[in-house]
Amino acid sequence: MLTIGSSIPSDQLLDDTGASVNFAKLAGKAIVLYVYPKDDTPGCTAEACSFRDQSAAIQALGAVVYGISPDSPESHAKFKEKFQLNFGLLSDPGKTVIQKLGAWGEKVSYGKTTIGVIRSTFLFDEHGILINVWPKVSPQTHGEEIAAFLKSRK
Repeated sequence: MLTIGSSIPSDQLLDDTGASVNFAKLAGKAIVLYVYPKDDTPGCTAEACSFRDQSAAIQALGAVVYGISPDSPESHAKFKEKFQLNFGLLSDPGKTVIQKLGAWGEKVSYGKTTIGVIRSTFLFDEHGILINVWPKVSPQTHGEEIAAFLKSRK
């Protein structure tokens, strides 16, 4: 995983509308990047809905939220519409940013060891510097956890 004090990756990714997102152009806002394995699966849906429900509070605290997975922009668009998600979903099919973040590797799921996306969240400050990492999250309440952390910083 990236270490505290690291800079946000400078790569550009396509969002759920097919538009290119460059993190460097988001300077001035804190950026919450949450990495998840797959659209429209139980844990990933719970996490996305948790962020959806906390999105207004997170934005009021000066941050923007982006979810990142290897899924396509088209898959993201369907997922976003189905669950009325109110934040951007970024497509990283080559896992370039996911790997730079350190969210790709060995994991254990249902007692089986595999290689894949490691559900984790990264918080970058207004200057694009990593200030916190959540390497393990509870999908159902993670949005609340992030909002509470941001509030504690104010």
